[in-house]
Amino acid sequence: MSTQPEPSFDPDLAANAGDDILYEVRDGIGFLTFNRPEKRNSMTFEMYERMAQICIERSEKQDIRALVLTGAGDKAFAAGTDMKQFTVFDSEADALAYEARIDRTLGALEVCKVPTIAAIRGACAGGGAGIAACCDVRIAAKGSRFGFPIARTLGNCLSATGFARLRDLIGAARVKDLIFRAKMIDAETAKDYGFLSEVLETPEEVAPRAEEIAREIASYAPLTLQAAKEMLLRLRARLPEGGGRDLLLMCYMSEDFHEGMDAFLNKRSPQFKGK
Repeated sequence: MSTQPEPSFDPDLAANAGDDILYEVRDGIGFLTFNRPEKRNSMTFEMYERMAQICIERSEKQDIRALVLTGAGDKAFAAGTDMKQFTVFDSEADALAYEARIDRTLGALEVCKVPTIAAIRGACAGGGAGIAACCDVRIAAKGSRFGFPIARTLGNCLSATGFARLRDLIGAARVKDLIFRAKMIDAETAKDYGFLSEVLETPEEVAPRAEEIAREIASYAPLTLQAAKEMLLRLRARLPEGGGRDLLLMCYMSEDFHEGMDAFLNKRSPQFKGK
């Protein structure tokens, strides 16, 4: 049994994503593009749901052999969740519903039955780095940067599933280093950490290399690849029901989180007090 929530999506929100997510198929390979370059491809709830819909439908129909995810433009793969999505946080239910949405939609990507490749150019932070972490293969251009700088921005918290996923990828010590120091690491460091499998010299090389990898993977036995993905998920330690909710609420219901939000929206440095 995997530790993920049952894959699902909100059809109404997914339908409202419009051109913020583009999806096309070329010769049996799917290409999903986060298409808000003017916002550094920051993710709206509609985009999360549309991504989940694409992944779930690909698992059910198995009409492609691999899926490539990328961001429009060279500035960002995805710079995280659009901050406007946080402005309605008034209650514990809002905080828990947000993290449940992230776990559910990113979980749909992680358990997608076809291999997934993240083709990264520019910033890959917060929710964007979480999306990349769910993919099976990650490649990036040299100028890309990665991290979860939440300790110096919003003062929020990753879910237990998010922490478990990162720990599996890069180890607990490096997760702590990223979170505690609010670091944005470069592509070479991300490769040393094990987060990336390849680093390309220029952004222009990323898309063709991702397609090359996708077509190579697509030529192999799909059931073998599907079994490998699911087996590794089953080996992840099972999280207790509701695990980490108290820690999420400690952060999201704090004065510090509201201070972080206000500081971000008003382009100033937050003054955290641990309250």
